[in-house]
Amino acid sequence: MTGPSPQRARLATALRPAAFGADPAGERMERIRRSPNFANGVFTNPGGGRTAPSGSMLKFLPTYFRKEHRVRRAPAGTVPVHPTTLADLATPPASGLRLTWMGHSSVLAEIDGRRVLFDPVWGSRCSPFAAVGPKRLHPVPVPLRELGPVDAVVISHDHYDHLDMPTIRALVRTGTTFVVPLGVGAHLEHWGVPVDRITELDWHESTDVAGLLLTATPARHFCGRALRNTQHTLWASWVVAGPEHRIFHSGDTGYFPGFAEIGKSYGPFDATMIQIGAYSEFWPDIHMTPEEGMRAHVDLQGGEPGRGIMLPIHWGTFNLAPHPWEEPAEGTVTAARAAGASVAVPRPGQPFEPERGLPLELWWRAVAVPSATAAPSATAAPKSAPIVAEGPVDTADGGDAAVPIPQP
Repeated sequence: MTGPSPQRARLATALRPAAFGADPAGERMERIRRSPNFANGVFTNPGGGRTAPSGSMLKFLPTYFRKEHRVRRAPAGTVPVHPTTLADLATPPASGLRLTWMGHSSVLAEIDGRRVLFDPVWGSRCSPFAAVGPKRLHPVPVPLRELGPVDAVVISHDHYDHLDMPTIRALVRTGTTFVVPLGVGAHLEHWGVPVDRITELDWHESTDVAGLLLTATPARHFCGRALRNTQHTLWASWVVAGPEHRIFHSGDTGYFPGFAEIGKSYGPFDATMIQIGAYSEFWPDIHMTPEEGMRAHVDLQGGEPGRGIMLPIHWGTFNLAPHPWEEPAEGTVTAARAAGASVAVPRPGQPFEPERGLPLELWWRAVAVPSATAAPSATAAPKSAPIVAEGPVDTADGGDAAVPIPQP
């Protein structure tokens, strides 16, 4: 019996590139079917939230491609990446907790002597294709090969702006452990990650990595990488608890009452990393606005906004929604002031220790497209020392930095 013809094999590869990953099967799929969060053949959201964008694409597209709006969805100037990230990371954090936002939802958390890398995306596009899809609006602050060892790589879900095949393949060589929601391990195995270095968790399941307790917690979102989205991989937020500190990473999520329950069970937190970008009225159930993100932060802190700090994530790096590029940062600062909460909005690659002062230089205003709408006052905002920007970033080739692939 002969195998498939070379032509058929090439066609299959073209129709399903490696970046699509793999569907769960075998014992992995049996475990998924046993999950209390899996019903009628799919993973479900808490509170019955949709697992797909709502609204009509016929209404969305004219809004999205209107010229005056399109211009504002990308920065007008060079995004100032922090220039000395590696030098700053060379010394361990004095307080035991340091966060470095690498852009979008990628965060390096140094906590109680260990290092956890959330949703690392070092690729130039969040797409399965090299020449199509949302292009990075600023360079990564440090080359991945120079970042140094990490104890765990934590993935929130399998969308391209959170799970990047080239980045995962590079991290495999470091020997790190991968901690992911149920089903996501199928993608990692497909890309060469050894099974014994993958831990898959359902919501409220935990694992110990190098003395840190990592717990998958609920989120309201959806999954999918290929043309056929089976909803067979789970999405999650994450709690990381060390001997002295605890932190929370939201992944992608709509606002839901479960944040208060997470805070009650696992909080309060020294820092929360909360998604506040790529929102739209067309998908209100699956992404939060800055105001909703701040509400989630307060819920996670037991209703006490003065506890801990919030680091806004999921903005500034890729253009994935119709709102102006700088709006998530502006909205978060405004919401923090209204709530009486502490917020850090660092430049990409700027490490900071929550206990030693928060970076809140309103750096994004210098590179945003001017708007007729007045920005919130900077009065009373604590300022970090001025930081030198890197050289110019070329985002002009093809002009597609501001063109997203709509969420499935």
